[in-house]
Amino acid sequence: MGIGRFAYTPILPMMHAQAGLSPRLGATLATANYTGYLAGALAAVAAPRLLHSRWALRLSLVILTATLALMPLSQSGPLWLGLRLIAGVASALVFVIAVSAVLPRLHSHHIGWTFGGVGAGIALSGTVLLGGTWRTAWWITAVLMIACTIPAWHLTGSPPSPTTEHTTRSRSFTALLISYTLEGVGYIIAGTFLVAAINETASGPVGNSAWIVVGVAAVPSTAVWAHLSRRWSRPILLLVALLLQAIGIAVPTVVPGIAAALISAALFGATFLGIANLAIAIGSELRVPHAVAVLTTGYSLGQIVGPLAVGPLLHNGYHQALLVSAGVVALAAAAAHPLRRLA
Repeated sequence: MGIGRFAYTPILPMMHAQAGLSPRLGATLATANYTGYLAGALAAVAAPRLLHSRWALRLSLVILTATLALMPLSQSGPLWLGLRLIAGVASALVFVIAVSAVLPRLHSHHIGWTFGGVGAGIALSGTVLLGGTWRTAWWITAVLMIACTIPAWHLTGSPPSPTTEHTTRSRSFTALLISYTLEGVGYIIAGTFLVAAINETASGPVGNSAWIVVGVAAVPSTAVWAHLSRRWSRPILLLVALLLQAIGIAVPTVVPGIAAALISAALFGATFLGIANLAIAIGSELRVPHAVAVLTTGYSLGQIVGPLAVGPLLHNGYHQALLVSAGVVALAAAAAHPLRRLA
């Protein structure tokens, strides 16, 4: 899922330079992917049986691989839009099915490492830059997807939980949903344009290396946040992670150079999956029906809004977009502040 969703970020500058991709179409392709992600999350809400279907997971993995392999076969904008839309649907289903499979079965520390798989996919996606051309880069992602799909083929969804009556702490969940939706807006702007923004003030290899740093930092991050939750409450940790992420996103806009770029990448990678893990864990603790799918839906809505909101700013470069991203993540932290009473 990490490869299928996020390989577009390091390939984006290559497509600008080699395939004639305009900044506006680049942002539109990102939006198409996030729209598909929303559709996949809504499908999981509307048809909860998908969360427990091995065949839905397998089909999603196959479709996601195919969308990557087909990207370099044409330079048609409409075809690219369709492929990224479908990839978004498949990515969302892979995510919610996998998370639903492990939540009732694994200790929180091991669940953290499961989320770290997305980070591993991001780090692997950084290797596509070794391909030289944008076409080769997409084909490398397809091969990587096949390599990851093989061991994931036999993952089995968890059985549906028996229906029980619970008092829903609706105000707390509403605050969580607003915060996580805002995080979707802010994080995806940085997740889409971080490499391109860093390349504006540092050399190309630095930007490319920064994306690999994001993935490497993300791999252990959720396990670390899960470990910290043994000592501190998840709502407090969620607030801290959001503030750290906002700082990390803003760093390269105010401090040029290699060190700032790498610090930004490390902070971003160390927080965005941890935030997802913490938010989903809090939602599960609140015992809201289909909390994973509902939160993922809000997150997906945020991802659609993000690139569209900063689209008019891109003709001046990417730094203004990152400042907007940091501001929105700070608002997500403010929205999460009331959750402290759950501590």
